[in-house]
Amino acid sequence: MRSTEEKVAGWKPRTRLGKMILEGHISSIEEVFMEGLKIREPEIVDVLLPDLQEEVIDINLVQKQTDAGEKSRFKAIVAVGNRDGYVGLGSGKAKQVRNAIERGAVDARLNVTLIRRGCGSWECGCGKPHSLPFRVRAKCGGVEVVLIPGPRGLGVVANEAAKVILGLAGVKDCWTRSYGSTKTVPSFAYAVFEALRKTYTLVMPSDWVG
Repeated sequence: MRSTEEKVAGWKPRTRLGKMILEGHISSIEEVFMEGLKIREPEIVDVLLPDLQEEVIDINLVQKQTDAGEKSRFKAIVAVGNRDGYVGLGSGKAKQVRNAIERGAVDARLNVTLIRRGCGSWECGCGKPHSLPFRVRAKCGGVEVVLIPGPRGLGVVANEAAKVILGLAGVKDCWTRSYGSTKTVPSFAYAVFEALRKTYTLVMPSDWVG
């Protein structure tokens, strides 16, 4: 994998947000989300989140029937995160595994989202952001996932795909419940990601302005 310096070396922004970052008008990823700006260049995330980590969730061989015969490509599901409140999930297709992973990593960067962490477990109440602030539910395809805040020290009670995504997001203690075709890894992974995204989009009483 290339280093962050290699990825942004010689970067010439094509979007207004990219130019603002390069000119120093925006210096943090928090500003991007507060302004509601859309990330359209993966280099933006590499600059603002230099400690981003990548994990491959799933790789599948996808075959498509065409007039010339069967066309085979690899599809990779990749997750990225800084283990401190930011996580992204993406997919990429290519004839070679490495190229599929690289495209998935780019897509994951474009989908990076801020998540809300907290201590929503009635068994804990420590007030530290080690888990989620409340229960969230999301669905993708035939899979439905429920993320439940856990007490400190519990760990992440989930399958491997969910553990990777929650770990990259910085969630250390959490229960998960899943319904439907849970063996379908891509759908399951996206359901977990959508549930995490909801923690940021839902408005809490602390966000109310009097």
